[in-house]
Amino acid sequence: MIKKEIIDALNGQLNKEFHSAYIYLGMSAYASSNGFNGCAKWFNMQYQEEVTHAMKLFRYLEEQGANIKLKDIKALNIKADSIVDVFKKAYKHEQKMTNSLNDLSDLAMKHKDHATYSLLQWYINEQVEEEALFSEIIDKFTMVGNDGYGLYSIDKELGARVFIDPTAEV
Repeated sequence: MIKKEIIDALNGQLNKEFHSAYIYLGMSAYASSNGFNGCAKWFNMQYQEEVTHAMKLFRYLEEQGANIKLKDIKALNIKADSIVDVFKKAYKHEQKMTNSLNDLSDLAMKHKDHATYSLLQWYINEQVEEEALFSEIIDKFTMVGNDGYGLYSIDKELGARVFIDPTAEV
């Protein structure tokens, strides 16, 4: 049986995943209002991905017979100096999420909760991909600087993203 401390921690992570989705939706709005429609679409896909992450935890908690506790999501206003600044903020956010998931994984091992630990390894592997992706995008924006055609090209490239549910079984 899953321990209360693990349930509480998983509920905390569940709420962080929904908050992440909300952050990315705000970033999508920022990008759109600043003429980066490709980036807006990309962040919207990121929003959808975070919702799937949250729902994977939601279903796991249900399967464990745990009480699910959803908290309020605070309003936010994305403040940034540029589109690259938005991606840098997103990258820092992903690093925080990685730390949170690592702590949760440590807790699962402390309690010898192998089922939860196994679930969390999927998230940890996903975080490696997320951080690498954000780093790559930031590098591209840094490379082109304020060059209009370069910014346009990156925006167009990011707008080609198609949502693929990362939690779907292959």
